[in-house]
Parts: sequence; C-alpha cells; structure tokens
Amino acid sequence: MAFESIDLAYDFYCEYAKKAGFCVRKGGSYMNDGILKSKYFTCSKEGHKPLKSYDSMDNKESSKRPYYKRRKRPTIRCGRKAQIFLKSVDGIKFEINEFVEEHNHAMVEEEDMHFVRSNRKLTHVQEDILYELSTLNLGPVKAFNILRTKYRGFEEVRASKDDCKNFKQRLNCFIGEFDAEMVVQRLTGKKRSNEDFSFEYTVNDNGELTRLFWADEISKKNYLAFGDIIAFDATFKTNKYKMVFVPFTTIDNHCRNITVGAGLLSSESIESYTWLLKVFLNSFGVTPKVVVTDQDPAIKQAIASVFSNTRQRLCMWHIMKKLADKVGVALCNNEDFKRKICDIVWTDSISQFEFETKWQLIMKEFDLESNKWLTDIFYMRYDWIPAYYRDEPHFDHRMEIQRLNNRKNDHDTRYTHPELVSESPIEQEVELMYTRAIFNDFQDEMYHIRSGVASLKSTEEGDYLKFSIFDFNAYVPGCLEVLIKKDGEDGVDSIVSCSCKIFEQYGLLCRHILYVLNLFRVKRFSKKYILDRWKRDAGVNIRTAPISNLGNEKNLKVKEISREITLTGEYLINSYVTDIDELTKVRDQMNIMIQKVDETRYQRTSLSKRDRFAAVLGYDQPSEVTVRVPSGIRNKGRGSHNRIKSQKEIAIGRSGKKHRECKVCNLPGHNS
Repeated sequence: MAFESIDLAYDFYCEYAKKAGFCVRKGGSYMNDGILKSKYFTCSKEGHKPLKSYDSMDNKESSKRPYYKRRKRPTIRCGRKAQIFLKSVDGIKFEINEFVEEHNHAMVEEEDMHFVRSNRKLTHVQEDILYELSTLNLGPVKAFNILRTKYRGFEEVRASKDDCKNFKQRLNCFIGEFDAEMVVQRLTGKKRSNEDFSFEYTVNDNGELTRLFWADEISKKNYLAFGDIIAFDATFKTNKYKMVFVPFTTIDNHCRNITVGAGLLSSESIESYTWLLKVFLNSFGVTPKVVVTDQDPAIKQAIASVFSNTRQRLCMWHIMKKLADKVGVALCNNEDFKRKICDIVWTDSISQFEFETKWQLIMKEFDLESNKWLTDIFYMRYDWIPAYYRDEPHFDHRMEIQRLNNRKNDHDTRYTHPELVSESPIEQEVELMYTRAIFNDFQDEMYHIRSGVASLKSTEEGDYLKFSIFDFNAYVPGCLEVLIKKDGEDGVDSIVSCSCKIFEQYGLLCRHILYVLNLFRVKRFSKKYILDRWKRDAGVNIRTAPISNLGNEKNLKVKEISREITLTGEYLINSYVTDIDELTKVRDQMNIMIQKVDETRYQRTSLSKRDRFAAVLGYDQPSEVTVRVPSGIRNKGRGSHNRIKSQKEIAIGRSGKKHRECKVCNLPGHNS
C-alpha cells in the first residue's frame, strides 16, 4: 500500500488496529538532510519495561519516598514486534516495506476498545461542542457528561473525561500569549467591516493591554433612544487577568436593562475612567443626563471632568448593602429599625423636609447620632435619596441584560392585546403607542381612578384651574395639587401637572392627572406627555448589517457548512420521526455516503493539532504578538486572589463551617 503522507499511514494503521483489537504506538524513524525517509508503527505491547532495582542501604535512595509508598504502574509490554515499516523516496509519499502481523497476546474485545489509548480520540464535532460549552462556563468534565448523554454511553463517545480536560488545556495553550492579540484583531475586523462599530484600546510600555472599549451598532441605536440615564459599575477580578469589567447599562422601553457599551480596565484610576468616558463620548457623541454609579471617588472625578453637564447619582443598592456592616448585624436585624429606615429611603413620595426630619428621629431613637458613616451618607443625601431629585428622571439600576428578552417583549407587544380596564378613549389610544410593560403601569393608574382618587375642591389661578386631589393609597397623607390649562375642544393641547412629580420622574401620567382629564372628558391629550423612549418603535434589537470577523475564511466556511449539515439532519429526523420507513431510507442513504468517504479517506491530508485548534476557534494563531496579555495587575484587595467580601458575607460563610474541636473538652478555638 502507498500513502500520500505519513499521517495518513498512521491513521490507516490505527483503524486496522481498532478492528483487530490492539493499540498502536509510534516507533523509530530515520531522517536524512531533514527529510523523513522511514518510519515504524508498532503494537503498543512491543518491547519490555526496564527493571528498576532499589537498594535500601543507598543514602540517595533512602532520601526518596520508600518503595512501598511509590505509585505502582502496571506494564502492557510483552515483547512482541507486530508492526509496519514505511519507506519514502521523496519524503512525502510512503509505501509499506514490511508488515509483521502476528501477536503473542490476547486481543481486546470490541466492547472494550474505547479503553484503548490510541482508540480514544475526540472528533472535530466533539471538539466544537467542548469549545462552545466552554464559552458558557461549562468545564470539560460537565461537557464530557453532556457528550456521553448525547451519545448514549461512555463507549460511544470514544474519549474519556481526561481527554476532554487535555483538549481544553491544549486549546488554552494554543491561545496562550496570543489571547489579547486575537481579541484586538477580532474587534479590528468588526470595526473595519462596519462603520457603526466602535472599538478603542491602549497598551503600556511593555505592549500589554491596559484599556479596552467596544460598542456595536445596536448599542448605539439603543443609546440614542434610551441613553438619557445610564449606569455603570466596575466588577472586581472576574477574569483571568484581573482586569475590571465596566458595562454601561440603561433601561429600554420595556423597563428592562440593556447594555450600550462595555470596557476592560487594568487600573481603577482617575486616568483610566477618564479615558473610558472620553472614548464612550466619542463613540456616542451625546452625554447622558444622569449617570448612576457607586461611591468610587475616581469615577466621580472622571464624570465631573468628561460629563460636565451630567448629574451623577449614587446607587441606593450599593449604599444600603453596606448598612449591616456599618450599624452592626444586631441592629440591622431589628425589624422596627429596618422598616423605619426603608420607609424614608426606598420611596419618592416624601418631601425633602420630611426625609430630614424622620432621619434625625431615627438616628436619635436608635442612638446612631455618632455613627460617622451614617453622618457622611446623610451629607451626600442630594446624590442618592429620591426626595432630592423628584423633578429629574430616575430609574432603578440592575445589571441583567438580554436582547432576546427585548425581542420577546416586542413580539408580545405587537401580537397580543391587553384587557382594557375602562372605556376611556385615552386608554385605547395609548395602548397602541406604549409597550406592554409600560401600558400595564399606565393601566394601574387608570384602575385607581375609580376608587382610589377623589376631588375635594377646585380653584382658578390665572389661566389654570387647580384641583385638590385626595389619594386614598398615597404614602403621605394630605392633598395633591393638579394644575390644568385646557386648550382645544378635544383637549389635545391641554397643559397639566401634578405635585406628585411622577411624570417628571418616570415619564408616565399619574392617576391624579388622569382623574382630572376624565372629569373634563378629554378624549386625547398632547403627545408631549407620551415619551418616545416608552413607545413601541423605540430602540432596536436586531442587527441590520452583518459584521464579518477577521477569522480564517476557510475555517469559518467549514463551521457554517457543518452547522447547515447538522440542521439538515435534525430537520429530516423531525420530519420522519413518525414514519420509520422514510427514516430508514435516510439512514441507508447516509450509510452509502459513509462508505464513499471511507473509500477515499486515506487519500486526504489530516489536520495537524495546530490546524484543529484553529478550526475550532475559527481563527489562526497570529504570527507575532503586538498586544500582550496583561500582567501584574493590582487593584482593590491587592495581595488576594479572590474578590473582596463584606463582613456580612464573611460571617454567613463562617456560620456554615464546622470548626475543629478540642479532643479533651470538645470546645472550638484550641486543641488538646
């Protein structure tokens, strides 16, 4: 037999050994002027394991682990030289020169062949599955369990969990020092093929990546629609290189969080945040009205420098999360204290004077007047207490973003119809304008008109009519004031406002205004009271232009065709799952194709390990490194390899641990 390459010859002998019931090992070779001239492939049981003698009187030997404690490894060698010997004239094509068939050992049974080392090999499809599962943070062991479930048994996978571990490790080594370079090349390719894609990065004197920012065209369109308020916060040590991840988040027209940009920083310094905000501004061109952040002083100074006309707000969740650490666990578990402090913090229904009065009473009642942290956050009340920005828009800050959810919400809004709670033309009008989530909030306000709101009196004030409205469900007792200036027969140009400031904060008309409009039998009102950001057509969640990658075109094409073949197979199975005759025909036709593949199998060049990894990733390994991976990053909590934990979290962790006890008195904290 003749083969086009030595690798094809090895593959053929392995296939022969698999059918015969033995394992193959690569033997010696002969090189001449750098050209391979001959090569041996032998049975894995060829040769003998060298014997080792142990001398207990040898000082060097006694310094090692004793013989009885050493790992005992059995041998498979039995001396037989079953083999093939290949020769080549040109160093490319090889012919079998000698073939030794006989073995002096028992052959492996077919059902046990998956234990043979040379028969354990991940296929290209399996390697693709392992890589795709790793992008979902599933390790090689869990991925192996998925494979053996998919293939209905360990023996059908033809690989072990150790093979999956080794593949993941070798893939990481293939990426290795090229990690940052591959990321930069990939983002550079997207920027080159799509003008709306933004991407910036910096390196230090050693060429190591220090800062990175990117935003795609969907993010930019969503920012134009919803970018009046954004929130961003730096995560801590969530990646291999300890860089902090900084996502920029806003609220869409379904009241869901969406990402409009992201960055990676090696340092949480003023310079780093200033650079990040500058490239953010260059990418989007417009500054937000409000930015919600934590209490990091570096972020505060960067915002003041770059977003000079933007109002910064502190995230209430970050502040209240520290409360237990600052006042003590015992007091924080006091239900009376928690209720009173939450009633004045987590509400926008009280005035500034009421907040300050009740805050001082709480501090005095629970003897917290000397608590420095509480004093400091009280001085910062203008930046985080809702009572101090009732005239400005404000939205809750959460970090779960899914564009798929946004598309699902758009679908529900377009193709479902809610049940109306009234016969008001206004409700019917806004149902066609608002998204489903916003319309549900609007309906809640409409529902309370019938039983929760009443008008006490009305007076004229110039061109306006002032109504004193009593809200039975209001947090603060007393009357609210609604001003209305009715213009036009149908009220379409009416000007209204309410002292509750709900519209100024959230962009939705309150029940008090709707109650007054209902008194005037207003059928339509000015479109200025329906904000664009809450409309159905605000924002975008589908990419309008494809973005090409900088990957190897051949590898990407192989992935695309492989995916099409997989989907075709699934389609045929799903179509004929109830017709066993047609399903059998499909199976038989595929077996015919398999036979054709086997006939020409050893005429095609096999992929090297490097090419296999490149095929899995879709990207070739760069020829040189211009952007190096970060090293030596030391941010918050330096010296530790874990994120910083609060005292409360540490206490909770300790409570579940079983501490060692003294053998004598059975008490913890000491030993016998």
